[in-house]
Parts: sequence; structure tokens; C-alpha cells
Amino acid sequence: MLEKITEMSQLKHVIREFPKNMKFCFAYGSGAFKQANNDNNNMLDLIFVVRNANKWHAENLASNPKHYAQPLRFLGSKAITNVQEGSGAKIFYNTLVKTSQGQLIKYGVISEVSLVEDLLDWNDLYLAGRLHKPVKVIVEPDENSQLRTALVQNLHSAVHAALLLLPEHFTEIDFFKKITSLSYHGDFRMIFGENKDKISNIVLPQLHHFKHLYKPILKHFDNYIDIPKSDHMTITCHQDINPATKIHHLNHLPRTPQVKLVRAWSQGPRSKDTEDCLRAIAHDPECCEILEQCLKEIVWRSSVTQSLKGIITAGLVKSVKYSGAKIIKMLQSSSPNDIPKPSLSDPSKIDKIVETVVKKTETQKDAEKRVE
Repeated sequence: MLEKITEMSQLKHVIREFPKNMKFCFAYGSGAFKQANNDNNNMLDLIFVVRNANKWHAENLASNPKHYAQPLRFLGSKAITNVQEGSGAKIFYNTLVKTSQGQLIKYGVISEVSLVEDLLDWNDLYLAGRLHKPVKVIVEPDENSQLRTALVQNLHSAVHAALLLLPEHFTEIDFFKKITSLSYHGDFRMIFGENKDKISNIVLPQLHHFKHLYKPILKHFDNYIDIPKSDHMTITCHQDINPATKIHHLNHLPRTPQVKLVRAWSQGPRSKDTEDCLRAIAHDPECCEILEQCLKEIVWRSSVTQSLKGIITAGLVKSVKYSGAKIIKMLQSSSPNDIPKPSLSDPSKIDKIVETVVKKTETQKDAEKRVE
């Protein structure tokens, strides 16, 4: 418990150096969670979700002008906001920033509206993908914020997609690896620049965190998947792979993958009824391959455009340093021999948000039934 308090205290201290009007803030990656084959001196990755990006950047420019690369620093907050929202995954990153405490951080700024869109529709599957995995929540969304519901819906969507991509029998480790891979397969950085074992290195040390995060979500999938109650993650799970179940999963995917599935099935942008197409895809033996390709296209586009934007937002020198560090880490990495035991400390507050929203939804359903 003390370890958790100390850790969160350090993270809270970091965000005190930034404008206060954040709607949601979380830390992710190897700097927030221990990953296999990574030391403890990793840069801390942060995401700041704000209501008004222009106002936030204006305040941050006044307090932390050196965080911004030239010439954007001198062009002002409006130009920075235009760059943020005009391309890539609608995120503006400042990287290799050293805090007053000497902590090296990278922070991304995104508007609340843009994040909600990605969580619900998977337009970019960029931050939506990062939020498929455990994160450390520093600033929680408001109790009645749409963001809370979107965060939970994003986890539901991840389960639907993962089950469509998995065979009839699999392990819990396979399940969480598949969820993690949704936003990595198709990422051009996985070709050169990232550790080839990144997915395993993320999942294996955090199995307890993943299980805790998805426990309330999986309660809604009892009719479609059987996960034996066991502490052993290698125990075999079973899912229903009948076309009727696949239709259910396909109908609950976010909008952007559905549109891409229809276009792939129609062999182009010709107008086709979405429901009819999804029903036909569910009966296709290559359903898994079609969906996987559609998701890869989303991830490829957002990863390429966001990385290109990073050259502008970080500046050439920082971009070279950051990319160089990634490549060196990739070359030095090797397959993990000793996987650290997952910490049993509280993984994040996302699971609490999930539980709150799920309970609220169930209460509303019960009330509706009573009215009927």
C-alpha cells in the first residue's frame, strides 16, 4: 500500500507543473508499469485530456515554453492546436521533457471530444488501443462525464474484436495478448523501432492487472465465452464460434472497423447494407483474416501520420534522439527468460471506473424492467 501511495504521489507531483484544467490524465507504458527486459529508468509517458486544447496550450506555453520545439513555440497556441487536431491521431506530443524533479517525461495532449470519438468509433485506434491495456489514472474523469462511458465501451469493443480473432480454444494469456495486439499489429514502428516481443513483454508481467481490468467486462460475455475460474492463466478457455455469435460480435464492433469490413466485403465503396454484409462475413471462413486486415489498416494509417507529425512537434533533434533510443532498445532486447511476478498492488483506477459504470448500467436496466 505504501508503495502505491508513493508512486501516485510522484505522478501527482509531475502534473502540478502543468495547467490544471485537465478532464482526464493517465500514465502508460514501461515508465508506468514494469515490462519484461526493461530497466526502471524509462521515460514516463503521460496523456493529458483537456476540454479546450487552444486554451490549455496557451497556458502551458506561458509556463513551459521550452517544452515546445521551434518554430511552433513562437507561432503560438492556435498554430499548435491546428497541428494537434489537423492530422495524425489528434494528439500533440512533447517528448524528452525533464521536470523540475529531474523526471524525464513525454506527454501528449488531446481534446476530450477527440478521445471520446476514438474510444467509441476506433477512428485511429491510437489512444483507444493504449486504453485497452492497464494504465495508471492520475486525474479521473467527472462522475457523469461521457468519457467514463466511452472508456468502458472501448473495453467491450476490445473483447468483441479479440474473440472474433481467436480460435474456439485458447488461454487467458492468448486472450490478453490478442487484446494488446489490436493496436500493435499494423503499426509500422513494429517493423523497425520496437521490440519484436513487445506484446509478450507488456502482457506477461501484468497478467493480474489485465484480469482485474476485464473482470467486470467479461461478466457480460457469459453466454459467449467460458473462462474457468482459476489462478492459472494457461488453463483452456472455450468460446462459441457459431455464425450467430460472430454476427453478435461484428454488430458490436466500433463504427470504423464496421465500415471497413463492409467495403472490404463489397470490394470497394459501393453502397451495401451493413447488416447484410456483416451477416455474410460471419459465415465466411476468412472472417478473422478480413477483420484483422481492416484493423491493421486503421493502425497503420494513424501510426504513420502521428509519427510524421512527431517530427514537427518534437523538432528534428529530439526526434532523432527519441527514435535512436527506441532502436537501441530494440537491438538490445532479447526474448525474456525470467518474467517478473506481477505486482499485486492496485493496478489503476480504470477498473474502478469500469465497475462504477457497469453497476450504473445494470441499475438502469433493472429500473426499466420494473417500469415495464
